[in-house]
Amino acid sequence: MRRGANRAVYEIDEILAILDAGLIAHAGVVTPDGPLVLPMAYGRDADNLYLHGALANQLLGSGDGTEVCVTVTLVDGLVVARGVFHNSMNYRSVVIRGRARQVEGDAERLRVLKLITDHVVDQWDTSRAPNPTELKRTLVIAVPLAEASAKVRAGDPVDEPDDLGGPWWAGTVPITTTFEAPVAADDLADGRPMPAAVAAIEGRSPDSRR
Repeated sequence: MRRGANRAVYEIDEILAILDAGLIAHAGVVTPDGPLVLPMAYGRDADNLYLHGALANQLLGSGDGTEVCVTVTLVDGLVVARGVFHNSMNYRSVVIRGRARQVEGDAERLRVLKLITDHVVDQWDTSRAPNPTELKRTLVIAVPLAEASAKVRAGDPVDEPDDLGGPWWAGTVPITTTFEAPVAADDLADGRPMPAAVAAIEGRSPDSRR
């Protein structure tokens, strides 16, 4: 990392913590029709970040065996400076670059799909598993975490020294994300209990899911 190198983070534990707190990854790849970036759910283990989608997904299909870039960003607050040039945001972000590979074999694909599902909300064991037809229609790719880095900003604005005594306000506006109470589907049959993991998510933030 060159620009903003003072905010770079390379420790894998911190990188994994940011990935665990995130919900959406933006995956980019060069396709025959030009560059393409899509927001996607994801999961991870100690070695790879995983993405999945329909077999016809152009991004995933083009990504298999090629270099891809995946980013996850959490915005923690607005940074309001005295001078607008120094306005910023407090954030945590991860960038992963690597050669994607298609995940093969039903057993491994099921393991990875469980990781992706449970990353969002821990419901794999209380829901119907994919059937053979659904598995055939699903493409899963792995992106190694070997070339992953994070960038983190926290704290107050960094203003020009001459502006510190001026009349302008400076500070931060925190941003929080909180899960609200689950709402049952309109067509849910009576007597179907809510899974404990779904009920437990109310009032929590994505950071506290793990």
